[in-house]
This record gives sequence, structure tokens and C-alpha cells, in this order.
Amino acid sequence: MSVTSALYTGISGLNANGEAMSVIGNNISNVNTIGFKQGRMLFSDVLSSTISGGSQIGRGVQIQTVENQFTQGSFESTESGTDLAIQGDSFFVVQNTSGRYYTRAGAFSFNKDKTLVNPEGYQVMGYGIIPSSGLADGVLKPIDLTNFATTPPKQTSNVKFVVNLDSTQTTPALAWDPANPVATSNFSTSLSVYDSQGNAHTATAYFRKTADNTWDWHVILPDAVAGTPGSSTSPIDGTLTFDETGALTGQTPLASAAQNITFTGGVAAPQPIFFDLGVGATTQYASASVVSSQTQDGYYQGTLTKVTIDDKGYVNGVYSNGQLQKLYQVALAKFSSTAGLSKAGGTLFEETLESGQPLFSDASAPGVGKILANSLEQSNVDMAAQFVKMITTQRGYSANSKTITTADEMLQEVLSLKR
Repeated sequence: MSVTSALYTGISGLNANGEAMSVIGNNISNVNTIGFKQGRMLFSDVLSSTISGGSQIGRGVQIQTVENQFTQGSFESTESGTDLAIQGDSFFVVQNTSGRYYTRAGAFSFNKDKTLVNPEGYQVMGYGIIPSSGLADGVLKPIDLTNFATTPPKQTSNVKFVVNLDSTQTTPALAWDPANPVATSNFSTSLSVYDSQGNAHTATAYFRKTADNTWDWHVILPDAVAGTPGSSTSPIDGTLTFDETGALTGQTPLASAAQNITFTGGVAAPQPIFFDLGVGATTQYASASVVSSQTQDGYYQGTLTKVTIDDKGYVNGVYSNGQLQKLYQVALAKFSSTAGLSKAGGTLFEETLESGQPLFSDASAPGVGKILANSLEQSNVDMAAQFVKMITTQRGYSANSKTITTADEMLQEVLSLKR
């Protein structure tokens, strides 16, 4: 009977709109959930019934799908360097003993085991770094700092001075004397160099004018073994030649000539150090002698003091010796169809047949996305839009209830035909 069919049509509308209200309520309840992606319900009509004459009568509404909306959420700045957000449509990769999951919620921190995890303890996955190139090795693994608590020392191999030597200076009255270097030179500067054990040794360079456009330079390292290059008894000696414009045009020994220095303190092997006095950069002008720059490439053993993450997802360790070392690169995953992902709770998603398999990459690859540290992606729920949908859903629910009450009144009229 057509009136009875109208009852069931109204019921289908009540059921569908009731479920839609659940979706809207879930969106609103997660308006402050980091990395949450809102859902929307799509309806479709039920297969119609065909009556005489070939006409069709609809049988109501059904839920077609609840679709996740992966639009970009806004970013919140935070004080934690391990809080991460993705600008793009990729996902962080996390795992625990039950499997691998994907998320946009980047509220990460290091646990007691020095592993980067999310608030529920899922390990954040990344790639190791190839030391020789500084690039990711392509092998997914937890970001674990256990083996990076310290960095070994590095012995000095290269020393470079860039100075200006005062052209108005005169040659000291006394000849060069390693035992009295200050009185027998015009200018000096010092820096620390490091041996293979990370011990610091002071190296002092002395500059002595010998003639117009010509200077001598000498380096003394008090910790060098007596009688070896660099010691006070056998300094490293050389010359500097300037042109008429005051530019340094030549040095001896050449910057490419290693000085094999042996240090005291148990470091027996000679240590080759190249001294570059800055040909093309060092000058001889009529102004006070001054050091423009002095650098060396060695350092002592360092302790990890801080971890930073850059926009390419590199996890960098900052050490007490001033060194910055790439430790890992955060892994990202993309899917052919993000709408096909399945929610797993905890702002996690699982792959499905509809989503396709993940394509693993990193933020340095084109089109993958950019990682923002000290940031979290907010929920993409639009409160105003959700309240409008709530109103229309409520109206739809009320209208379908009217269909049922009206159909009921019509049935009462039929029953009242026989009294």
C-alpha cells in the first residue's frame, strides 16, 4: 500500500539524517584536535519502484559514504622544536607493535629511550644519513638518538688566516728569535688546533716585516715535540709577498704543503696541517694590523645538547663543540587517494585498497611537501559551516518525521472508513 511505503520512506530519512548529525557532532567535538580531518556524509536515493505505466516512485534515502576531507588545516606556532606540521598532502609515518600508521598530527617528543614518538608512544619513522654525502639512505627506521649522544673529536687539518698587515711598520731592530717572538715580530694572533684525541693546542702566528712588500711569518705551538715542526725550537717559517696594491700574491711554504706536527701527550703520530695565509685575501694596507678571520677545521669531542628539524625534515644534532650533524630525515608518505584512507583512531589512518599503497619519500623530494618545525596543524573543521549543516540536518530530520506523522494520519482515515 503506497501510504505504508511512505512510512518507510520517512524512516529512511530519519535514519540518514540522524547518522549525518553524528558525523557533524564528531566534527565539532574534534574542532581542537591536532591534525584532525573532518568528515562529510553523502546521501543517495534508494532504488525506485516501478508502477503501472512505467513510472517510478522513490523509496527513500540511503547513506552513500562518509568521506574524509583532507584540506589543509591552519598552523599553530609552538615552543617545541619536535612539534612538526606538513604543508602539503603527505603524512608522517608512525608504527608500534601492531603495525604501521599514517598521521598529520605532529605533536612528537623524545621518550626515555631517546626515540621520537607521538603522545601514544608510536615511533616516528625516518631515514638514516649517509655520512659521506649527508643524504638519506632510504631505509625506514625509528628516529633513535641512542647512538648520537656524543660526536668524536676531529683533528685539525687546515688552518687559514686572513689579516691586514700594517704597511707603515718597520723591521724590528732585533733579528727573529723563537725564544723572544713578541719582541722580534710586528704582529701576532693565536688560535686553538686539535689533535686526534681532541686535545686543544695553542698555535700562535707571528708576522715580521723584512722589506717593502715582504714579510716573514712563523708559527709556534708550545705543545709540539721539541725539534719537530712547530715547536719553539723549530718553528714553522715562511714568507709573504705583496704587490704594489697591497694584495698578498704569494706565500712560502705553499698552502698545499703539509706541516707534519707531532704533539706531546700520548699522540705519537705526526699530524699533517696545512697553513693558508690567504693569498688573494690577506692585505698590506696603511692601517693597523688586524685579523679579518682565522679558521681551523678541528674540534674536541662534543655532547648532544639540542635537536633541531629543518624544512626538509632533517633531524640535526647540535653538539657542545659547536658542530651541527645530520642524524636522520623524517619520512613522509603519499597516497594515490587520500579519501580512501581508513581512520584508525588517535588521529591515525590506515591504508586500504581504495587508498592504494603508500609512496614513501621525504620533504626534499619535489611535490612531497614541506615540514614546519615548532608548528602543529590544527583541525580543518569550520565551525560556522558545521553549524549551518547542523541546522539543515535538523530541518531534514524534522521534515521526515512529518512524513511519518502525516502517513499515520492518512492510515487513520482509512481505518475510520468502517465504523
